[in-house]
Amino acid sequence: MSVTLTVLLIMQVISALTIIVLVLLQQGKGADMGSAFGGGSAGSLFGAAGAANFLSRTTKWAAVVFFISTAALAYLGRPAPAASQGGVMESHPSDLSVPAVPGSTPAPVPAAPDASVPSVPATPPAAPAQPEAPAQKN
Repeated sequence: MSVTLTVLLIMQVISALTIIVLVLLQQGKGADMGSAFGGGSAGSLFGAAGAANFLSRTTKWAAVVFFISTAALAYLGRPAPAASQGGVMESHPSDLSVPAVPGSTPAPVPAAPDASVPSVPATPPAAPAQPEAPAQKN
């Protein structure tokens, strides 16, 4: 692996871990109601409004580094183009025969239609006659 790919991979892992930690540190929008009922000052580490700005900006730049390193790894890690511009099945053998099961013999192909096999009639059979309804007695 080249040095460039190693550096990009390290940057990607560090930025991914940074994003995970920063997202877990941030408070949701509904977290202020919990602190109003005796939860204490939950965001006093960075000040009243400074925590959201610092954490969100740091998360944004960690995400930018993550996406750039991902795109660079995808670009640099792609396979080299082949000399011929053939398809992916170019090197596949063109033998389309079906392999036989070991120890079996193939079934013979009949040359003419076999008399033991029934054939489809050319015309459909006539409908069976309906029995007459008995006469009603009064």
